Amino acid sequence: MEFLWEGILAVTWKQLVMYCVGGALIWLAIKKNYEPALLLPMGFGAILVNLPMSGVIDQIAQGVGTTHGIIQWLFETGIGVSEAFPLLLFIGIGAMIDFGPLLSNPKMFLFGAAAQFGIFLTIIVATLLGFDIRDAASIGIIGAADGPTSILVSQVLRSGYMGAIAVAAYSYMALVPIIQPMAIRLVTTKKERAMRMPYTPGNVSKRMRILFPILVSVIAGLVAPASVSLVGFLMFGNLIRECGVLNRLAATAQNELANLVTLLLGLTISFSMHAEQFVTWQTLMILCLGLFAFVFDTIGGVLFAKLLNLFCKNKVNPMIGAAGISAFPMSARVVEKMGIQEDNQNHLLMHAVGANVSGQIASVVAGGVILGFFL
Repeated sequence: MEFLWEGILAVTWKQLVMYCVGGALIWLAIKKNYEPALLLPMGFGAILVNLPMSGVIDQIAQGVGTTHGIIQWLFETGIGVSEAFPLLLFIGIGAMIDFGPLLSNPKMFLFGAAAQFGIFLTIIVATLLGFDIRDAASIGIIGAADGPTSILVSQVLRSGYMGAIAVAAYSYMALVPIIQPMAIRLVTTKKERAMRMPYTPGNVSKRMRILFPILVSVIAGLVAPASVSLVGFLMFGNLIRECGVLNRLAATAQNELANLVTLLLGLTISFSMHAEQFVTWQTLMILCLGLFAFVFDTIGGVLFAKLLNLFCKNKVNPMIGAAGISAFPMSARVVEKMGIQEDNQNHLLMHAVGANVSGQIASVVAGGVILGFFL
């Protein structure tokens, strides 16, 4: 009982706040089904690391002394030294993606590039607000709506705000169906949202599907060498999927590997969610800047589609531009749903999927470009 009271009295108000943050993440995961595989372990881990004298951080072993606890060990092994967890997760993500809709309509590559506008705008804004340039670059990448890229960039750039950045990135990924429709409606009219786009499936050969991940890795490596690990692991996962001789490994990468790494990554991120580091005004600013980046990525993609329509004979529904972010396949589904709301025969899913998988490539290339500039 004495130890219990000592533990209770040792809890600070900032740790109480983190218990509430952890509880909120768990609630979002279970009640709202928002990215449960990651938000639930993140929320539970946030509680564990903020318990007084938590053994998951520093573990006292008899005859050895103080050693790293399990979460600290996971962080230093899986993120701190090698960035292994985010990169391994890219293999699983790549194995899930079908680049066929993109290859059959290469114009969609443009929307993936355009929808990264918010990242670079946010870097400028964060710098003006007083953040160090490396922290600002790490904050800006939240706009990619790509959690693993956000974690990797912030860790490589040694940002002190990785916990807040990870929470923001995955929270906004989960909130895509809420945030994106509002951003799209801000810059489109009902007539534009109802614009139909007939879809004619293209014939993408198996040879092209196999060559594509190899060529993308080589080109990205030549243009932005810092993106090789990001793009390369994503494309390797896709090559496993498309080669046709590793079906069991492709299924493992999509399921067991992706699920296990996501679970460990969620717990590991919580190491950077110590109360003293997390409960600050800077965290609140990062959450706001992350939302700003995400919204302006969406708006940038929509406005680019409108600009393209000034010069193209075959008009593009501007909402397709919003699908150029990396939140696959949620963003494509949002565009499909909004198109049907305006016209029940207005099916935009396959076009949106093409832009969406382009966004996956563009977000990791953007991460590599940022690392190349600021590392």
